[in-house]
Amino acid sequence: MSASVFGSMTCPCGTGTSYGGCCGRFHRGAALPATAEELMRSRYAAYAVDELDYVFRTWHPRTRPTDPKPQPGTTWVALEILDTVDGSADDETGMVEFRAHFRDASGAGVLHERSTFTRRAGRWFYLSREE
Repeated sequence: MSASVFGSMTCPCGTGTSYGGCCGRFHRGAALPATAEELMRSRYAAYAVDELDYVFRTWHPRTRPTDPKPQPGTTWVALEILDTVDGSADDETGMVEFRAHFRDASGAGVLHERSTFTRRAGRWFYLSREE
């Protein structure tokens, strides 16, 4: 994604702020998410803008796949945060429950998940999902 786009589009994570000032700064490596929810939002945005290297870098090494799979033909259209348990800047673990709305060849769909996160060396990582 070009640098000019970073500041001009609204972030797909749903905060209503610019991509460059929101999740784009995490994707570029200019900042680290301070909370589990920020990491959740930035990972959703990474899928939406095809920044799968970021998804890989923020997946805990113990649970991440060899290579995150792109989802050709999938358009991520909205993110709803339903619940957050712990995951603040002072916590070591956190959980974020969300609904990610998408469209693909078969129509509209929703991914509903409870994701667990952990901090390692001061950085948040996605650990696993509960269904």
